[in-house]
Amino acid sequence: MQNNNNNNVPTKSFMDSMKEALDEVNTEQKTSEQALSDVATGQIKDLHQAAIAIGKAETSMKVMLEVRNKAINAYKEILRTQI
Repeated sequence: MQNNNNNNVPTKSFMDSMKEALDEVNTEQKTSEQALSDVATGQIKDLHQAAIAIGKAETSMKVMLEVRNKAINAYKEILRTQI
C-alpha cells in the first residue's frame, strides 16, 4: 500500500484494486459453478439461492468486462495522444 502524504491515509494502488476485483469475480464464478453442479445433481433444494448465485456471477462478469473494455479504450486513446 502507498501512503498519501496529505493526511497519511493508506491507499490502494490501481493494480491492487483490480486484482481484488478479479479475485471477487473469480469467487462469484466458482460459487455459481458449484450451485449449477448442485442443481444438476439434485443436492440443492433451494433453487432460489442457486439462481441468486448465478445472477451475481453473471452481473459481476458483465461489470468486469465493461471495466476491461474501458481500460483498453483509455489505453488506445493514450497511444493516439501526440506529445
